[in-house]
Amino acid sequence: MDKDAFEVGLSYQVDRQVTESELRQRRENFEAAKAKAHALPLNPGCYLMKDEGGTVIYVGKAKSLRRRVSQYFLPNRDRKTQALVEKIRDIDHVITGNDYEALILENNLIKKYNPHYNILLKDGKSYPMIRITKEAFPKVFTTRRIIKDGSDYFGPYPEAGKINQYMELIDRLFSLRKCSTPLKKRTQPCLYYHIGRCSAPCCGKISAEEYSKSIDRIRGFLSGKNDDLEKQLREEMTVASKAMEYEVAAKKRDMLLAVQSVSKAQMVEDYANTESRDYAAIEMRSPLCTVALMQFRDGKLIGRALYRAQTFGDESETLLNFLTQYYEDGRQIPSEIYVSHEIDVELISRYFNEFLHKDVKVFVPKEGRDYRILRMAAENASRDVEKRLKSKDNSKALEMLRDILNLEEPPELIEGFDIAQLNGKYTVASLISFVNGNPNPAGYRRFNIKSLNGAIDDFGAMREAVYRRYSRVINENLQRPGLLLIDGGKGQVNVAREVLDDLGLADVPVVGLAKRYETIVFDDDRADLRLDHSNEALRVLIAVRDECHRFATGANQAMRSKEASFHLLQSVPGIGKASSEKIMNAFTTLDDVMVCSAEEISKRSGISVKVAENLLRRLKV
Repeated sequence: MDKDAFEVGLSYQVDRQVTESELRQRRENFEAAKAKAHALPLNPGCYLMKDEGGTVIYVGKAKSLRRRVSQYFLPNRDRKTQALVEKIRDIDHVITGNDYEALILENNLIKKYNPHYNILLKDGKSYPMIRITKEAFPKVFTTRRIIKDGSDYFGPYPEAGKINQYMELIDRLFSLRKCSTPLKKRTQPCLYYHIGRCSAPCCGKISAEEYSKSIDRIRGFLSGKNDDLEKQLREEMTVASKAMEYEVAAKKRDMLLAVQSVSKAQMVEDYANTESRDYAAIEMRSPLCTVALMQFRDGKLIGRALYRAQTFGDESETLLNFLTQYYEDGRQIPSEIYVSHEIDVELISRYFNEFLHKDVKVFVPKEGRDYRILRMAAENASRDVEKRLKSKDNSKALEMLRDILNLEEPPELIEGFDIAQLNGKYTVASLISFVNGNPNPAGYRRFNIKSLNGAIDDFGAMREAVYRRYSRVINENLQRPGLLLIDGGKGQVNVAREVLDDLGLADVPVVGLAKRYETIVFDDDRADLRLDHSNEALRVLIAVRDECHRFATGANQAMRSKEASFHLLQSVPGIGKASSEKIMNAFTTLDDVMVCSAEEISKRSGISVKVAENLLRRLKV
């Protein structure tokens, strides 16, 4: 057995809690799974990874089975991949004719085996929808179950208040039948007819043609097309008022205001757009994953939902899994889909065209309106993942961390640093905070590094960031961390240690986490420590490091985006350097500008209404 290969692939534990026989068994399991991967054919197909009980825990597809599955056993794999590898005891495979057939098979295998580490739409499918049945006199009601009988479905609606508001409006505006059984001929209408809540089709009080007009208006209403409904209510209000039926006119007025309220909540764009578009953004804090979906019809936001999972796939393959599952079961399929990560656009387009018989265009936008809307979806997904992380109980892991690192007590507050830069430009340091082992965004900070003058010097950037942070801790008597984690090796750790000692904070412990083998690096003469990847204490450190990296990278991208925003603003006639600074100070991001009227932009930033109108036109290109 190649011991080095095992260490590279699995990062085994070196503390005293693991016996030699356990280590030997783990190495043998790793080598056996690796050998199975190397023995797979080069054909396209699907692979099924199984645990020691023979349960399928992950299903994936590949253009070349051997090449794809062997990648799981390469050096320097990320944390979630290593965690998956530790669980693998067997690998099955199914050969397909091409990558497209593999995509279809993968979807079927996921539904068949419900693997724990593939994305499954369990949470999202529990959201209620509005169903319009396929009948001569359709019923309209809420449901959580899709039946493929030709019925129309609208939603899902994760906010109970919104679906209740819609159903209340429909009930008030349209006299639809209320009976839950199939329509039967009656001689006398029910009570609902006498109080004006049902049109009594069972007694022939309304024709199928007239009834269908109401159903068409409801479809338009649920799709965000409210203009016809508003016009109808306004006309009825005027007629009632002229006839001095003031009570009826007041009722119509209240209904009109309610419809307008819904319209205002739906609107996020104030320009004509007849395309149907969905936006799908994925955020992962391995193994936790959330996909946020936003649905637009005719320029209006009509649906928004979050779908949760634990998965060992990467963002691209998980997002592809999501799309094939979500649109397969009769939901509204848009003409355009915008996604947050690179996926095989040709493959998913073929899936829509051949499997679902729909012509759908899929894009990965890099700028413009669709990119900005996708960022909103990504922010929703990110907040959801962070919320899920906060709910975890890490008390045992923190106690283990205390023992492993020889701390005086479990670190209630852990702070972490990372540096991000692009060829010496936009150098930024991120400070993140974990309280009781969970992210604490209120304690996050960003430091724009000022001392390097364009030089590429991560040590210098770390020195400045640590000094600025802990000078403030001393001056403002803030809580000192129980542990400081540096994303890096011995050099970065020593820099942080020197700064803390100079500030008189010698009691704050510092460790680093080197990425290659997830090695813990100490700030003294202790040897580097490599723990088993399943070690709960190590998982906390990795979570802190990963969040550091994500936040630093996001800050670096935000700086580049802000500079690009200034360039974009100054390309608009009438906006110069001073005006662009006023606009950014007033709104922070161009997304905030887009959702405001020209009058509000003028009022808040001090530019003329005409210039604000020019700006909106430029942003919406």
